[in-house]
Amino acid sequence: MTAPPMRRLAFASIAGTALEYYDFAVYNTLAALVFNQLFFPTFDPLAGTLLSFATYWVGYLSRPLGGIFFGHLGDRRGRRFVLVFTLLLMGVTTVAIGLLPTYAQAGALAPIALVTLRFLQGMALGGEWAGAVLLSVEHGEAAQRGRNAAWAQMGPSTGVLIATGVIALLTAQLPEDALLAWGWRVPLLASVVLVAFGLWLRLGVSETPQFRELERSAAQARAPLGDVLRHHWRELLIAGGSRFGPDVMYSFVTAFLLAYITKELLHDRALVTTALAIGSACNIVCVYVAGGLSDRYGRRTVYGAGVAAAFVWLILLFPLLHLKTPLAVGAAIVFGLGIHAFMYGPQGAFIAEQFPTRVRYAGASLAYTIAGVFAGGIAPLAMTSLFRATGSTDSIVMYAGTALLVTATALVLARKENGVRPR
Repeated sequence: MTAPPMRRLAFASIAGTALEYYDFAVYNTLAALVFNQLFFPTFDPLAGTLLSFATYWVGYLSRPLGGIFFGHLGDRRGRRFVLVFTLLLMGVTTVAIGLLPTYAQAGALAPIALVTLRFLQGMALGGEWAGAVLLSVEHGEAAQRGRNAAWAQMGPSTGVLIATGVIALLTAQLPEDALLAWGWRVPLLASVVLVAFGLWLRLGVSETPQFRELERSAAQARAPLGDVLRHHWRELLIAGGSRFGPDVMYSFVTAFLLAYITKELLHDRALVTTALAIGSACNIVCVYVAGGLSDRYGRRTVYGAGVAAAFVWLILLFPLLHLKTPLAVGAAIVFGLGIHAFMYGPQGAFIAEQFPTRVRYAGASLAYTIAGVFAGGIAPLAMTSLFRATGSTDSIVMYAGTALLVTATALVLARKENGVRPR
């Protein structure tokens, strides 16, 4: 089969991750806005939000299992095979969440079912990301890996943009009782459209040339996970460490701040979701720009610039929010997501380049998913708990700053070259 056009590869990479993160973003937004009332109504509002974010974390806890399982399959059976499977799994579980009975209808079974489906969502996402990155990196030219990997990195904000747009429309058009009664189900069920589009794209893309070469030479790793842990543990730690800063920052903006601004600063939901949509659009553009810049100036240079800018943003964030004006709230979210992009844009190529082809899917998946558990996954829960315990935002700033320091350390320890290491 001839190599597919790069345009189709770009859309195939973006579409899958967009669906995965559309589903995650819909859940995150609903967790912050309504799930505390629908699935945890017997608790006070802040405790209910904590429990909603705990189920959010479950989606991260299951990611390493997806990374292990699908990472093994990706290095044994191929990138394309796994990407079709994970797309279907995410779509089915998201629709199932949209059909769930609430606590008022099914009692304790409702939150149990929610947690179970959230677990499966996390497994799907655990196998999705590395494959989407490798699909474009291994099909594309070596000198453009940063730009090509950025296509997959554009998917999350594309998904968030669509999700927040749908939810902003719903919250603007529906009264509170209609949103709680049935409106929250609409964005979950609508993911069927993205699934169909993503499958059409991915079924039309061939396996990557680098993996086909491994197949021809029968050089696939028999136990990719074992090889990574035995021979590439240093690269695994560096790749995982590089995730902490941007992952915590993304969850900070898209999950914790959503709850903080609506519940503590008492701003309207429509303002926050609109700002998040604008910020996501900015993030999409900046991710692509940052990926391309990393081809020219190096992954670590662009990544490090994003880390430095994120420290400045953290210092200014809460003074800006406490001005309590719509412009200040919008600026905080938009600038936060724009700065995040300069870490996230080079990230796909940076992580892929830490591992040789024969274990690249397993290595990249493990780094991405395990770091996610201890970074972005726990961040909203940890930040909400810190705020509840201290009543101060200073501890939250310190928490996010520590994550950025972990990423800065990983960048310092990483190898200087941008090229993928030889097999």
